Amino acid sequence: MSEALVDVQGVSKRFGRRLDTVERLARRLGSDISEEIVHAVDAVSLKVAEGEVLGLVGESGCGKSTLGRVISGLLPASSGRVLYRGADPSLLKGDEARAAKLNRQMIFQDPYSSLNPRMQVRGIIGEAPRYHGLCDRAGLEGYIDAIMAKVGLEPSFKDRYPHQFSGGQRQRIGIARALAVKPDFIVCDEPIAALDVSIQAQIINLFMKLRSELGLTYLFISHDLGVVEHLSDTVAIMYLGRIVETAAAEELFSHPNHPYTLALLAEVPRLGGRKKDFSVIKGEIPSPLDPPRGCHFHPRCPHAMPRCAAEIPASREILGGHFSACHLNGG
Repeated sequence: MSEALVDVQGVSKRFGRRLDTVERLARRLGSDISEEIVHAVDAVSLKVAEGEVLGLVGESGCGKSTLGRVISGLLPASSGRVLYRGADPSLLKGDEARAAKLNRQMIFQDPYSSLNPRMQVRGIIGEAPRYHGLCDRAGLEGYIDAIMAKVGLEPSFKDRYPHQFSGGQRQRIGIARALAVKPDFIVCDEPIAALDVSIQAQIINLFMKLRSELGLTYLFISHDLGVVEHLSDTVAIMYLGRIVETAAAEELFSHPNHPYTLALLAEVPRLGGRKKDFSVIKGEIPSPLDPPRGCHFHPRCPHAMPRCAAEIPASREILGGHFSACHLNGG
């Protein structure tokens, strides 16, 4: 592994909903209605080394996809910054800014809604490289054919529309669209969650093949711990907008530290495992509109103590490269 390709430094993302006319009137008349603020991502810091796969895991609604969009440049951060190759892309101009945007691409979860239904595959894949001058008009057809072949699609299908493909084929089109601008970093936002189980393994194998052939770096977002364990070099566990534990994949799965990580891994099915009763994590994930004070996990944590409700735990290195944000680690 080399130095960080992407360095996320204290990034937060909040979404606000302004009051409508009726709500503003009600507030003037004495109601306690106020604007709602969603705390989607809360002071996240992490690094993705060039050439690695960083798996990002957490329950639905914890802010994984929002963080992925901020890192890929699709959403601006409310605070903090994302460095790409040591530079802040938001401060770059001209060709440097364009290159930083093209080098960070995203593959979305739902291949049914992420493709323009009115565009043929040739346009979906070829529009961006043609616009950005990565390929001239004369060579565009061959360029599209080569990318389609690389992701396992028949080039003769380029005149078809997305509705004429299966879910797995549509996801391959989405992957081809991302590859068309020659990125070196790709955010994969649960790219197999909407696919049949029989197709998921094919797409996973494709990701690993492309990583090997093109030297790609991935942020792989998923709630499937089995897939993350298989794919990732490093794993980050996210809970209600915060990273609670980060470690090399083998280390995290063999020696989890944070109570939330322990609870997640306790319910992963294992071949040959002894029979045990299923028990979900106590309670429900709190609303990001009003997250708990202190450690966000303390209302559901079996080891919670008064300090957990009052003080945000710092992320501490408990072993070489293994970080956990829990007061049980002392400090």
